[in-house]
Amino acid sequence: MNDDMSSDDALPRALELLWREPATTRRSRGLSRERIVAAAIELADADGLGALSMARLAERLGCGTMSLYRHVASKDELVVFMLSAFPGPPPSPRDSDWRRALSDWAVGLWEVYHRHPWVLHAAAAGPPADPGQLAWLEAGLSALRSTGLAERDKVSAVISLLHYVRGAAALAIDSTQLGSAADRARYPQILRKVVDPERFPAIAAAVDGGAFDQTAEEEDADFMVGVQRVLDGIDVLVRRGGVS
Repeated sequence: MNDDMSSDDALPRALELLWREPATTRRSRGLSRERIVAAAIELADADGLGALSMARLAERLGCGTMSLYRHVASKDELVVFMLSAFPGPPPSPRDSDWRRALSDWAVGLWEVYHRHPWVLHAAAAGPPADPGQLAWLEAGLSALRSTGLAERDKVSAVISLLHYVRGAAALAIDSTQLGSAADRARYPQILRKVVDPERFPAIAAAVDGGAFDQTAEEEDADFMVGVQRVLDGIDVLVRRGGVS
């Protein structure tokens, strides 16, 4: 990195640390940034990002709150570290088939979001620039390496698939907040009571067609159908040589 970089071009502290300093290099009284971030992710997984605080995190780690600030400057900075750590490594392509590679990539993200639902509600400071999330973007773009698509088209394709996965995961996870399976099953019953076919004819048709009566297995199957439809759109672009 250029030491003459102006203040306007300087990286935020969290990114500077993520790219320059391994998480385990600094230890104080048994603490490390890696251990703090792992504990924070466990708390967020269990109770959501809103329940995460530096005080509660210190209690979980058995240390004073001020001890955390030797490694993490603020909760906002902590969230940046968490967002870099949460996804783990992306899946390795099983073959050179770009559709198979991107399908595996989408399923991998779907599973990651279900393990760490707080990520869908985390307020990022901008497009991902940390090592963890960029590793996934790299994997998605690499899957399209042999397609002949222009770089802009590759990015657009991967971002489109990312948006679909995030949106589908958010809807699926939000539905689990309704309570038990029996509670969730009441949703289509409620729609049948409140939806006026004259005012909402399309929704009424979907309700009558059983579109909202889904088991977990059907939800996963519908997700995969959606993934394949996004990939079909990318395939059209690939076959046209990138000309939309």
